[in-house]
Amino acid sequence: MKFPGSHIISIEPFERADIERVFTVADKMRPYAHRQRMTKVLDGAILGSMFFEPSTRTRVSFGSAFNLLGGEVRETIGFASSAIAKGESLYDTARVLSGYSDVITMRHPDVGSVAEFAEASRVPVINGGDGANEHPTQALLDLYTIRKELQDNGRNDIDGLRIALIGDLKHGRTVHSLCKLLCLYRNVTVTLISPQELAMPGEIVEKMRSAGLTVHESDVMEDSIGHVDIAYSTRIQEERFASKEEADLYRGRYRLNQAIYTRFCEPNTVIMHPLPRDSRADANELDNDLNNNPNLAIFRQTDNGVLVRMALFALVLDVVDLVDKESRAVHWYTERRF
Repeated sequence: MKFPGSHIISIEPFERADIERVFTVADKMRPYAHRQRMTKVLDGAILGSMFFEPSTRTRVSFGSAFNLLGGEVRETIGFASSAIAKGESLYDTARVLSGYSDVITMRHPDVGSVAEFAEASRVPVINGGDGANEHPTQALLDLYTIRKELQDNGRNDIDGLRIALIGDLKHGRTVHSLCKLLCLYRNVTVTLISPQELAMPGEIVEKMRSAGLTVHESDVMEDSIGHVDIAYSTRIQEERFASKEEADLYRGRYRLNQAIYTRFCEPNTVIMHPLPRDSRADANELDNDLNNNPNLAIFRQTDNGVLVRMALFALVLDVVDLVDKESRAVHWYTERRF
């Protein structure tokens, strides 16, 4: 994959060497993300941030990543604040906004919308999630987190991974992209845990099996998380259902707390979630009593999101070799506990 000037719309074009390249650059970004050094390598560059669906982590981490490389961010949030509300097409929006920006990040509720936008854009576009389709940067940061957590547990390779994906696998774009990435690795076992109505799309299951992955499907969580390295929980994607009442049929079906973890999981099983976790009483996917569990990696995931997105900006804008040359010491101090 040639990163400079490229769109990142799907995880499909990535090969294993591309992933390793992203991860190597992400590792290089750690002192900047941790405010040990600062760099102005993207001084003067503008990120157009266009989020037409609610977002906290993805939108802010993209912006933070760009700022940490020295660039500036211009945001459009929601349809009401854009000319799309006046009937402007994605084509016209792309032609205009790409004239104001050097790179664009975009989230949109419609499947394929970011790809359509990118076709008209004059600058690289990075997909921040298009409906229930894909979320490629989340998949990359998830895999980066998996690798780091395995390393901390004495494992040096993703090959041989055992992972359980739990919850709304039908609408969860994060797990769709992650499953596609896992197809690049060997001897991986994926356990899919969901209500039958919210099962992983069949074409993704078939893709994994065709790639040689072992895939199990179940609707019972407790009996399925006993022998996994990663328990990856997802929320019910309420916004993808016809009504809240329909989503409520599945809300709270799979709840992981410390008692269930202790009883059913191996001692080093890592708990992941793309966030936000639904902490309402009728959902409570990951109980707050897990917050002190050292294997709860959800906030390490969010930290890793900045590293990976910094890496992608540096690769797409072709400044990887200039990051350190444009660096200097920080002039402030903020204690951070990592």
